[in-house]
Parts: sequence; C-alpha cells; structure tokens
Amino acid sequence: MFERLLDSALRKGIRKGVLEIVHADGRETRVGSPEPGYPEVRIRLTDKQVAREVVTDQSLGAGEAYMDGRLIIERGDVMGLVTLIGANNPFERRRKGRAGLLKRGRNAINARLRESNRLARARSNISHHYDIGNDLYRLMLDPDHMQYSCAYWPRNGMTLNQAQEAKLAHIAAKLAITPGNKVLDIGCGWGGMAIYLARHLDCSVTGITLSTEQLALARERAEEAGVAGRVRFELIDYRKLARSGERFDRIVSVGMFEHVGRPQFDTFFEAVSDLLADDGVMLLHTIGRMGQPSRTDKFTDRYIFPGGYIPALSEIIGSSEKFRLIPADIETLRLHYAKTLRTWYDNCHANRAAIEKMYDERFFRMWTFYLSGSTAAFETGGMCNYQVQYIRNRHALPITRDYLADAEKALLAPSPVAGNPIP
Repeated sequence: MFERLLDSALRKGIRKGVLEIVHADGRETRVGSPEPGYPEVRIRLTDKQVAREVVTDQSLGAGEAYMDGRLIIERGDVMGLVTLIGANNPFERRRKGRAGLLKRGRNAINARLRESNRLARARSNISHHYDIGNDLYRLMLDPDHMQYSCAYWPRNGMTLNQAQEAKLAHIAAKLAITPGNKVLDIGCGWGGMAIYLARHLDCSVTGITLSTEQLALARERAEEAGVAGRVRFELIDYRKLARSGERFDRIVSVGMFEHVGRPQFDTFFEAVSDLLADDGVMLLHTIGRMGQPSRTDKFTDRYIFPGGYIPALSEIIGSSEKFRLIPADIETLRLHYAKTLRTWYDNCHANRAAIEKMYDERFFRMWTFYLSGSTAAFETGGMCNYQVQYIRNRHALPITRDYLADAEKALLAPSPVAGNPIP
C-alpha cells in the first residue's frame, strides 16, 4: 500500500526532470519527463519499510533510509535527488494559507519541549554539532576564516574564500566600528569574525561560544594571526555574560540565533539590550523563513541541530521590539546560502575518503543529505538569510545607507594588514 502511495505522491510532485524508483519487489516506477536544468535520478529501495517511512515523514524517512543504505542512488547523487523534488515544488508556487489550529498547537508544544535551550541543554545541543571534530570543518569550510555560515556572493565566479571575505566586510560595514570600540561576538565559532575585526579595525573583540572544540581552535588561530592581545575567547553562555554588567559598543552574532530556540527569543534580545551600549550597534545574521512561523523538521532536529529553530522575520522583529531595539536596516539574502552550501557539498565529496576514514560511510551519507537538503531549502524552499541591524538610539548611525558601500569598499581594498583584496 505504501509503495503505491509513494508512487502517487511522486507522480503528482515531479513533472519536470526524471525520477526512477526500483521498489524492493523489483517493480519499477518512472515519473516526470526530461527537462533542461532538471536532474534525472534513479533510486533503489531495498525493503518495503522505506516507502512507509518516507510517506509518514518525508525528511526523516528518506534521510534515515539513505544513511542506512536502504535507499540507494544508482544514477545521480543525493544533491540531484533533493534538487529534483524541491525544484518541482518551489516556495513561490505553494498555496497560501495559515496553519490550522491543531497544527499550530503541535508546533507550540514542540517548541516548548525541543527548543527550550535552557543553560544546561544549550551546551549539550551545541556540543552535538560543533564538537564532532575540527578536522571535518577544516575540510569543508574556507581555509582563511573557517566561516560556518552563509557567504556573500556579490558577483559570479568568486571562490568560497573570496565570498566569505566579502561577507565579513559586508557585516563589518554594518557594524560601523569606530576606533577603540569594544565588540562582542555572540557565537564566535572558530574565531573568524573576531579575528577579522581585530585585524582590520581598531577595536577589541570578545568572542563567546559553548563549544570546547571551537574555543581551543579560535584561541590558536588568534595567536597565529597576531591579534591575541586584542581578541579574547570565552566559554560562556550569552545569558551569563549579560548578568555580569559588562557592556559593548558593538555586538555581532552570525549563525547563532538559529540555536536559541523560540522560547528563548525574548531572553536573547533582553540580554542583547543589557549588553549593548546606549549608542551601540548590533548586527544579527541568521537563517530565516520567508513564510510564516513553522517547526524544525525531524531529521534536522534529531541528527543535525537538536533544539534549533529557524525563525520567521515576524518572530525576530516581534521579539526584539519588546526591548526597544530599533531595526535600522534589514537585508534579505535570498540565494547566497544556496551557493555556499553547494560549495561545502563539493568540498565534502572531494574529501570523501578522508571524512569516511574519520567517521564512517553512514556519517558521510548523513552529512551530505543534510547539506543537500539545506541547499534545496534555500534554492527552491522557504529559507533565506536575514541581516538585521539594530540600534538603541536613532542618532547612532548616518540617516542614509551610503556609508555601508564606502566602508565595504575600504575594507576590501589592498592594505598591508588586509592582504590580497577580492579581485
């Protein structure tokens, strides 16, 4: 029964491109038709339970079956499979509508149970993803800054390194740092942002993280970059830091808000309000939903980012406005993360043997399923990136946006400190 249900759903869902399915009993199904720009993929299901699991929960069922080698891709790859499915059902063509009362109730309960991210659980959730070993991220990310977040691609033909350098300059321009500023980096990763700001601008930076692996490497990288005297990294939760009474002229947070969880949104922005100087500037860079609030899919919650949640813009602004944080500028990066994720995916495949040696084949399949699914979410699904610039005083920044382009251009120009500019 579930094999027939799966076939029916795929016939309705895939019109462009081709998907061939070989079921466990040998029966073959072909859906779609060849179309330029759309993949052609052939998969084999090794047992009847795969169809049941995929019909029950598409993301979790397909992800686990692929990880376990029960969904085998015989032609094409996992990126092609998820691209084919996503491209036939783009966000722009989906029906309008508000989630039903029952569904909204379930989402709210899920938020309370899975996204609470209180202090003890937040550390555990971060460790699940970021303490799996720095060597994996070295193979996947850009070597200069190790940025595990959306790069910025102002033109085609850029390398990942150039696009991440452009992202750092783009954010630094929005921070409008002045000489002597104290800067806080919430969720500092391996220190790329903090080190960049300390090298290029006359400021001191404090980076905070909950990952012991990230902390150790961030400190090592700061020493190598010669900025250890202007950068300090601490293993501390933003909530604890807010209670210390310390304040900062500038605050930046890149790729961290996704881990906060809906129940803690107000807590996060209250902490930011307490940490930010009266004339300060804050830049929040986060993955976001282009549609209404929803929930984290089960595959991502179980295997990739436990306790994580991607916010809608309404949730970000609705929470931050309670603490008199003024959104001075909002930018939507629509396709930049898709380009970034495809590059990470390619890097992982180029280093497949090394990654499988570090972990195993199942891990590699899990990781590439995550990267390919994320890519589809940004190319054709409802995901994007938001950069929200906050101020507490309406006079804190120039009243036009001209200063942003000027600052970005200056940061990317050749200099003895900055090294090679982006050509």
